[in-house]
Amino acid sequence: MNHTHRNDQPPAPARGGPTRVALHTPVPGTLGPEIERRLYFVSPQISGFALVGDGDTVTAVDLTTRGPCEEEGLEAKVNRMVDNDVRPQMPTRPKSVWTSPHERAADGNTFERLAAAGAVAEVGEGQVAVGEPLLSLFAYFDRAVLGILAQDHSAREFRYPTLIRTSTLERAGYFTSFPQHLMFVTRLHNDIDVYRSFQESYPRTGIGPSVLQSCGNVDYCLPPTMCYHTFAQYGGRALEGDGLHVVTSRGKSFRFEAGYSTTLERLWDFTIREIVFLGSREDVARARERYMRKVFAFLEELGLSGWCEVGNDPFFSGSDTSARIWSQRLQELKYELRLPVGPDRSIAVGSFNFHDDLFGRAFDITRGEGPAHSGCVGFGLERLVFAFLSQFGTDEQDWPDPVRAGVRAVGGI
Repeated sequence: MNHTHRNDQPPAPARGGPTRVALHTPVPGTLGPEIERRLYFVSPQISGFALVGDGDTVTAVDLTTRGPCEEEGLEAKVNRMVDNDVRPQMPTRPKSVWTSPHERAADGNTFERLAAAGAVAEVGEGQVAVGEPLLSLFAYFDRAVLGILAQDHSAREFRYPTLIRTSTLERAGYFTSFPQHLMFVTRLHNDIDVYRSFQESYPRTGIGPSVLQSCGNVDYCLPPTMCYHTFAQYGGRALEGDGLHVVTSRGKSFRFEAGYSTTLERLWDFTIREIVFLGSREDVARARERYMRKVFAFLEELGLSGWCEVGNDPFFSGSDTSARIWSQRLQELKYELRLPVGPDRSIAVGSFNFHDDLFGRAFDITRGEGPAHSGCVGFGLERLVFAFLSQFGTDEQDWPDPVRAGVRAVGGI
């Protein structure tokens, strides 16, 4: 098995080779990606990994670590994650619901080319500044997906605040589902003595753990996506009429990505265009399917390579993690749109999700005599633009005519 991952952190001090962690019992190879997407959240000491096996099974994990580590403790953590989150899952092959007829070679060095041209700059861990031509492409693709939506729906657009109430994420079940991505916002206690103490001690101690003792509420978080704002906005309301309520927004979203942060593919700080459908079960399911198929047609028109497959969210460390993943995949509640960004490498640039009445019940959003049903579509704009550039290059003369015309229409080129 040749699954290897390294992040772009400084290399760990030499330790005489990687640490091999044997799994309690082998795991089917089809579940290897589920191990890979969780390993960096197991311990901050892990700086790289490779799955060990024969292709059909995973028997161990080779870990690269930052400095000396307690191998028994690390082995226990890895096995606890695998035993709880991965091993109970039913191994299934990816099920595709669409495959592009186009096969384009994707350049695996696109980010380096953009950086050399001054179009992007890494400004922090999981944070990238972007300039042209990416900004014009952001505007083009954002307008394009909204234009597809407008063919069937009159959506209400909102711009939400950057911060979201902690209670909203708690109500949505985010704490028990995705604790690895949470990013809390806090502040110093509103007290003059606290301010003065901080001013006096900071030059000596800097911002360390002791500062948190002077901090107060964690009533707000950085939002992991936009749809939670929408559910909170509609919370406690009865939907009027029999038709769909369609809400869209674009905003910054934040998910702690540990060692997975890399170029424009996985960021802590990224931009999402989100569309939320609220209404009856049938209307929401139909709207998701119709919109999804129109997006596929749009990508085919541009000549992009890619596919869409049944996916699952990265539930982590919960008592029912594997059951939730199996239920999500079995009912096909989530479809992931994946586009190649290099040889044998792809990223999810969008997802099409059906929530049933989960958030209608959680937020007391009603329709008729019962809870409303909901679904959402989300596009990661940085990823979408990056995938396009990986396939078509940075020279606008090589771009499809609809893209060049669209970019000019938004004021680019």
